[in-house]
Amino acid sequence: MEDVLIVGGGPCGLAAAIACKRAGLDPIIIEKGSLVHSIYRYPTYMIFHSTPDLLEIGGVPFATANDKPTRQEALNYYRLVAAREKLRVNVYETVTEAKKTPEGFQITTTDRFTKTHTYEAKNLVIATGYFDNPNRLQVPGEELPKVSSFYKEAHPYTGMKVAVVGGNNSAVDAAMELERAGAEVTVICRRTELSDKVKAWTRPVFESLIKKGRIHMLFGATVESIEERSIRVRMGDEVITLANDHVFSLIGYRPDRTFLHSLGVMIDEETGIPAHHPETMETNIPGLYIAGVIAAGRHANAIFIENGRFHGEGIARHIASH
Repeated sequence: MEDVLIVGGGPCGLAAAIACKRAGLDPIIIEKGSLVHSIYRYPTYMIFHSTPDLLEIGGVPFATANDKPTRQEALNYYRLVAAREKLRVNVYETVTEAKKTPEGFQITTTDRFTKTHTYEAKNLVIATGYFDNPNRLQVPGEELPKVSSFYKEAHPYTGMKVAVVGGNNSAVDAAMELERAGAEVTVICRRTELSDKVKAWTRPVFESLIKKGRIHMLFGATVESIEERSIRVRMGDEVITLANDHVFSLIGYRPDRTFLHSLGVMIDEETGIPAHHPETMETNIPGLYIAGVIAAGRHANAIFIENGRFHGEGIARHIASH
């Protein structure tokens, strides 16, 4: 019987495990991908918006060469912390079922060799992120191989006609990298202007590329359909057809609440926020806790590593008090 089983090996899951371990518990983490898999899936050359001190977990200093850490530096840091804290992490193991039992919880998983494992735990923490659940365009052709919800790097798209759907940092950064690599870029944004969350040091550069005609910008536009060689875009009462080789749909992500629903956690219909105590992070199911972005409901941008990393401290205190 495990003291605490944590589903999700991202920064918030690791932080929760460290807090539990320092409270005298012996947590185990189950992660369906690699360690901090969401950060691994970030664009290769991504630079964080946050300063390194806001990404630290467990009080371990995060040293970087510049003011803002890179994706690679973050991967190195979280690997170092997990090793230093001697955390038990089972990677590439997917939770397929979770049940409430009189003693706590029963969790069933499948590893990458399709072998099934069963765990019994007194307490369960759901710290799954949202990066594996991209929002959908809900248009014909979205299932075509040329449509991606994740952007990695620009080189493969040199000389191609690429549409980037979105108006936040991910779309802006991708568009600029693609343009530098020699792609012909069109950005399709349903709003009439860029998000106010676009980085202050990025916005003027992006706007300059638009003015120079190096990036084609369509505001107040939505995708109607995607074809093998083209994309249809609606702008008001007009529908235009653009030649197209690839589409990046970078319109955000949503948390997966499958296990919360199956375990009986109440979800607010309006906000999508799971019922939980804000100090202990315990849900309406005793012994079941949430940590990280899954506590944010439909407003996923309300919780980042910066604030989600502290959820584990309340969880650990509450469990240890029993």
